[in-house]
Amino acid sequence: MKKDATKLCPAPYGCSVEVTLSVIGGKWKGAILYHLFSGPLRFNEIRKLFPDITQRMLTLQLRELESSGIVHREIYPQIPPKVEYSLTPFGETLRPIIFSMRDWGETYTNEVLARSSQEV
Repeated sequence: MKKDATKLCPAPYGCSVEVTLSVIGGKWKGAILYHLFSGPLRFNEIRKLFPDITQRMLTLQLRELESSGIVHREIYPQIPPKVEYSLTPFGETLRPIIFSMRDWGETYTNEVLARSSQEV
């Protein structure tokens, strides 16, 4: 029996995939989460992992993940200030999704690269 997708997802989302993408969608969030599964990271540690991201964009992505309850931001009262980002228990629920994305990428990287070089 086929499920009616409109009954599964309340407004404003059209389907449950939209809910997931609203939290982890975009170029950087999934990759940031992937690295946070290894443990807490400081802002500059994350920035070094992604040399193409601007400081402003990284700040925005981390704040969005924090406001979604996925990432916890810990500020340590010391000089110089120390801020660490880690996953919340709610963020940990994304582990199977992010690792499935990693696995798919490992399997299909060559095909994706071949197809993107054909477009040029």
